[in-house]
Amino acid sequence: MKTPQDSEEFIAEQKRILSENPECANSYYNMGVSYMELGKFDEAIEAFQEAIANSGRMFEGWVNLGYIYFKQGNLEKVVEANQKAVEIEPRYARGYANMGFAYLQMTRTEEAIRVLKKAIELNPEIVQAWSNLVNAYLQKEDVDKAIETGEKLVEMAPDFGLGQNNLAFAYYMKGNYEKAVEHLDKAISLGFEVHPDFLKILDPYRKKEQQGT
Repeated sequence: MKTPQDSEEFIAEQKRILSENPECANSYYNMGVSYMELGKFDEAIEAFQEAIANSGRMFEGWVNLGYIYFKQGNLEKVVEANQKAVEIEPRYARGYANMGFAYLQMTRTEEAIRVLKKAIELNPEIVQAWSNLVNAYLQKEDVDKAIETGEKLVEMAPDFGLGQNNLAFAYYMKGNYEKAVEHLDKAISLGFEVHPDFLKILDPYRKKEQQGT
């Protein structure tokens, strides 16, 4: 396990390399990763920007900048950084997934749906993209699409607790309380921390299920 001291020593080594080769994009990138691990985001941003400036293919630098901007709460910059990443590497599915999550948080629903579908097209195994797509359809009030997407997700990843929870909510919005309870209980059994308000809302229907009524 890397300690802060290890990271500082690694950074010092990268600086030594840069003193001999000031345009070494990989060293700037490595420094950025270490600064990011230390929580020194301003230094990390500067290092990643230098890496990008010295390499026309440094899409990973943009991805990490997007992560930092997310931690700082700047969703517009999350989108911008991941857009740059997919311009360099068009088949980078997680870049589209990251944009989708940011768009979803900004309630830019149609844009979220567009890029999340692209992420899934490129890599159907990104479960977070499926889960966020369910939420995007719910945000759009297209409950049937949310259920259809959620069912595909839990078929592919039945042990993904968040997916079970989101599908439960979609069924609740549809008024199918039996299916909502089924998937909520599955989420709970997987150790997912269901929101207390949602538990409270579905509790009467769970009791009905248990009573066989």
